[in-house]
Amino acid sequence: MNEGGYQHVTVLLHEAVEGLSIVEEGIYIDGTFGRGGHSRAILDRLGPGGGLMMFDKDPAAIAEAKKLQEADQRCQFFPGSFTRIPQVVMEKKLSGKINGILLDLGVSSPQLDDADRGFSFMKDGPLDMRMDSSAGISVAQWLESAKEKQLAQILKDYGEERYAKRIAKAIIEEQQRNPITRTAHLAEVIKLAHPNWDKHKHPATRSFQALRIFINRELEELEILLDKVIDLLEVGGRLVVISFHSLEDRIVKRFIQQQCSGDNFPSDLPITADRLNRRMKKIKKPIVADEQELDRNPRARSAIMRVAEKIA
Repeated sequence: MNEGGYQHVTVLLHEAVEGLSIVEEGIYIDGTFGRGGHSRAILDRLGPGGGLMMFDKDPAAIAEAKKLQEADQRCQFFPGSFTRIPQVVMEKKLSGKINGILLDLGVSSPQLDDADRGFSFMKDGPLDMRMDSSAGISVAQWLESAKEKQLAQILKDYGEERYAKRIAKAIIEEQQRNPITRTAHLAEVIKLAHPNWDKHKHPATRSFQALRIFINRELEELEILLDKVIDLLEVGGRLVVISFHSLEDRIVKRFIQQQCSGDNFPSDLPITADRLNRRMKKIKKPIVADEQELDRNPRARSAIMRVAEKIA
């Protein structure tokens, strides 16, 4: 998919669709439509009685999803965060009847490549980073009143940045001298403050990731949906999640492990397996991009996909 000159390559396309184990007349949800790569692949496997519900809050994704909805009557698009999924499913009286849910987390290639979206430290643009540019505040607006201690905690928690305090101090000092409203300005401040560069990674990588996750509430939204996902799926329904950094993957991994393990009884309590209330089982080991895909799309190198199936 090439939109506005920005190429989008869908990560783990075939692996994700295989993970859903699609039933021709089933009902599926693509919680992160993006530019529709996964959605189109799902539709290719669905029969005339199947259905696909699509969600996204990115303006460009919304426009693309509406086109697909008009072209294929099996599709329904719902603008907004994937946290809307439980409410929409309930309204349509489909709770417990969904055959598969796919989440392709993180930021898409067009979002990174479009400097005006403010995600990239490699291209100068307005310091925005909002997935939904019509809601909430930009990173630049947030920095106007940000406190050094809070910023340091965000860089540490969401970026796993070793030099969070040092970088936060430099950002706040620069903000007070000369408000930071451009991505190149912020990247340069971080670059000068960072004492130990990795030659294979820009010094602003972790800090930009942290601010993006924070401003979009990405981890909170993921946990909100996972808390409801079991009730949405039918028995035998699949959950497929593609993550792009360890924080997301840790949440998904923990959730699947908890559902596969069942209730947390004391280890010395004699409980039979059938009383553990296990809700899911893992499907295969975590999947990563192969060498062939990495050659086509280097951004796939951090992707990891986990699949689980509802069993009760």
